[in-house]
Amino acid sequence: MATRATVPPTAPPRAGFVARRTRFAVKSVGLVLGLAGVVVIALLSLRIGSLDLTTETAWNAIVNFDPNSYEQTVVRSLRLPRTIVALAIGGALAVAGATMQAVTRNPLADPFILGVSSGASFAIVTVVYYAGLSSPHQYIWFAFAGALGASALVFAVGAAGSGGPTPIKLALAGVVISAALGAWTSALLLLDDETLDTVRFWLAGSVVNRDMATFWFVSPFLVGGSLLCLLLGHQLNVLNLGEDTAKALGMRTEPVRIVSSVIVVLITGAAVAVAGPIGFVGLAVPHMMRAVVGVDYRWLLPYSLVYGAIFLTAADIVGRVVTRPAELQAGIVTAFVGVPFLVYLARRRGLAE
Repeated sequence: MATRATVPPTAPPRAGFVARRTRFAVKSVGLVLGLAGVVVIALLSLRIGSLDLTTETAWNAIVNFDPNSYEQTVVRSLRLPRTIVALAIGGALAVAGATMQAVTRNPLADPFILGVSSGASFAIVTVVYYAGLSSPHQYIWFAFAGALGASALVFAVGAAGSGGPTPIKLALAGVVISAALGAWTSALLLLDDETLDTVRFWLAGSVVNRDMATFWFVSPFLVGGSLLCLLLGHQLNVLNLGEDTAKALGMRTEPVRIVSSVIVVLITGAAVAVAGPIGFVGLAVPHMMRAVVGVDYRWLLPYSLVYGAIFLTAADIVGRVVTRPAELQAGIVTAFVGVPFLVYLARRRGLAE
């Protein structure tokens, strides 16, 4: 007598719907908490420094400014600009790093590691030395060109040989080319004291005493580039599945790669022109956020934007505190965090391969 096959029970459609809604709610809460964290870290940045201030003083400096108050003048003229710069550049660099990781399918990708920041820095120092340019409004375009040229060179070197542009090869190519560009930059600085004086503080990667006119000039690249990356979240998800899978799903991969890469170059060039080469924000923050929200770039990019702003602002605050009354540049603090993080990721990637 024939027996009827047993069909395994399946989860009712409503259970899957509830699970998706729950995940959406949890991720939304995390994003809202991040936005609240931006407000908190901004207030801390306005309060903390060589002279610690109260929250009330910091708040009044913004909404009810008294020009006769020394404390409010410190907030308004020094701390508020550096806080705005740190928030904007931190968020933009984190988004650029996450986008670069998707485009290259390389978890070690970062504008600093892959030579984009070094290319922008090299171009700026070169035109300051040879052309005598001193205004960021003049050399911002050279920063874009240097960032684009360095990234193209890194990809060309990383793609050479068998196996194509693997993550480890790209990272090594970025380190080598960054070192070469850094050596040339240092040589130019040693040859001319005037050039050194012009860019000395800027080269350390700092948000202190930045030219706000330059910041507002490049802010469309930072803000607009970040928003464009957010809009590419779905395309980056498909691209991250692999070249063959993306094409099978009907995506034209080359336009997405080119547009995304150009956006990353514009963001990085703008950030370097304002604050100098600040590294590892684009590496560390997306990896931290990936552990929270997974690999869905529709969530990963906004999370990176929000928590990248918090990360760099927190690094700036730490730099003010650890050597008080002197200060460490934010780029030095991010390097203390980022270098061990890079070694860990490279080692884990090497073992996996």
